[in-house]
Amino acid sequence: MFHVKHEGWTPEDLSPAQVATFGLYEALLLSHAVPRGIVSLSDGADLRTRHILDSLRAVPHIPSGARIVDLGSGAGFPGLPVAVARPELEVILSEPRQARAAFLELAVEKLGLANVGVFASPAEELTGGFEVCLARGFGDAARTWGVARGLLGPGGALIYWAGRSFSADDVPTDAQVAATGEATLESGGPIVIMTRQ
Repeated sequence: MFHVKHEGWTPEDLSPAQVATFGLYEALLLSHAVPRGIVSLSDGADLRTRHILDSLRAVPHIPSGARIVDLGSGAGFPGLPVAVARPELEVILSEPRQARAAFLELAVEKLGLANVGVFASPAEELTGGFEVCLARGFGDAARTWGVARGLLGPGGALIYWAGRSFSADDVPTDAQVAATGEATLESGGPIVIMTRQ
């Protein structure tokens, strides 16, 4: 293990294999996701910071060995970066849009991620019992909590990437804010961890 802050990835410790996997993921995003409009063309030049590093903000908040679902995974954010950084986790990428789900299946195969599965249907159709739900760009706090609440097992938590204008008033009344993470991007907001009251 070595520190890769100088590589421009993350202050977390990653193995050389993990760094290489992130490089391959970035290449797949540029060659497949950006041309198909799965990731915005304007984001293509800043994938590491805007999407990959932003996704990794969840890593310290996830218990070891957790079963996770990424709601509306899109191009794999935040679920794929979390799965690369934490290979002991079981990660389900839920994405109902077929073109995006096909990209996710390609990425999982090319990256060799045995700990990741793709669910090509709405997250609401999954069987619950997850320890963690991840939601980045899925919907507002109320809608996201409504879906996550039905998927979380006892003691489970939603890790929600909130918008810049997020306030405590946005938290649904049947949710409790367990923690918040700092906003790290100029255009982004905090991550908010919600649990049942």
